[in-house]
Amino acid sequence: MQKPDHLMPRHRSYSFRRRPRSHAFRLLALLLVLWDSLHCITLYTRQIAILSAPPPPRNTKRIFIASQHWNDARLLRSHWNKALVALVQELGVENVFVSIYESGSYDDSKDALRELDATLERLQVRRSVELSDVSHADEIAQQPTEHGWIKTPDGETRMRRILFLATVRNRVFQSLEHLTAAGEHFDSVLFLNDVVFTPKDVLRLLDTNGGHYAAACSMDFAKPPEFYDTFALRDSQGHEAVMQTWPYFRSHVSRYAAERFLPVPVASCWNGMVAMPIDPFVASPPLRFRGIPDSLATYHVEASECCLIHADNPFSTSKGVFLNPNVKVGYNSTAFDAVNSPQAIMSPFNIWTAVWKNRVLRFFTNPLFKEHVVRLRLRKWSTETEQSSERGEFCLINEMQILLEKGWKHV
Repeated sequence: MQKPDHLMPRHRSYSFRRRPRSHAFRLLALLLVLWDSLHCITLYTRQIAILSAPPPPRNTKRIFIASQHWNDARLLRSHWNKALVALVQELGVENVFVSIYESGSYDDSKDALRELDATLERLQVRRSVELSDVSHADEIAQQPTEHGWIKTPDGETRMRRILFLATVRNRVFQSLEHLTAAGEHFDSVLFLNDVVFTPKDVLRLLDTNGGHYAAACSMDFAKPPEFYDTFALRDSQGHEAVMQTWPYFRSHVSRYAAERFLPVPVASCWNGMVAMPIDPFVASPPLRFRGIPDSLATYHVEASECCLIHADNPFSTSKGVFLNPNVKVGYNSTAFDAVNSPQAIMSPFNIWTAVWKNRVLRFFTNPLFKEHVVRLRLRKWSTETEQSSERGEFCLINEMQILLEKGWKHV
């Protein structure tokens, strides 16, 4: 028996009412996909354009080149020595002073640096190459002094790694102090880590943001595509990078620039090579590397000396600290070749994948908990020791680092 019309189900009418809404959602989804695709293609074309950019301008500045080495013999002989000689010739022998400090290596670094010293002598390059026989073992065998030592959870008193590194880095400034006292002037300091680089990389770094910066850093790689120095790098809001691959950052300002391969505004960076105007280093008092106070470190927090120097630099806020994503150095030749080869160019799909990975990580992770733990320890230290707050708060991490005979470790 057939049901009356008014009792029949009205599926067709129901479907008809929902169809416009369904179409709207599909249209919106399509527009989002199209916009995202166009965005990624735009970033891809920007990446390609960077490869055909004109070469950086020739150097017209006087550069103080500073470098520290420890157990770098293989890299020194395979790449670094030759690269430095080529760099000096590119910048102009008359425009540079090279200050190198080697800190108690147990490999053949001293002989490799003696070979470099002889080459620089033949080129009549002004320089200071200091080789130290004081090893890590000698350092930690000393009786603990008032500064630079910390009591670890096992009850032992150990030498702090960061204060040791800060002291080592500051040794290269002795030559600068003598030269400044004699009335000599430089425009910039160029810090060179134990990395593979070319003179062109340095020229491009010096020209970051048209030469206007408080600091300009390269990108460093040991195992591409992940960048290496997470300890010193902080985005424009003072956060750690959200990921170690492109586009790296959490903050909108830093991420926007990184996606477009522009100089990236950051709070701090180091990452292999750094150029900074000379002014703060010859001021009174001069800017120098440091660590956080021992009393703060006992609360199980630490900070890189290469981050703190930006926190202390009076020009960081006015002139800006920039990471140059187009200057890529490596801690070995394999890494350097990989990040500078045509194969390193990201396809539109690779870019789309990376952009979405960054979005997902930003949505599902939050740095506030990690930062809150450190902030609570900082406040406790400030209250219990009646100390003023640490200027480099954004550099702090939840770690304790000590020096060992052949390296260092977390405790």
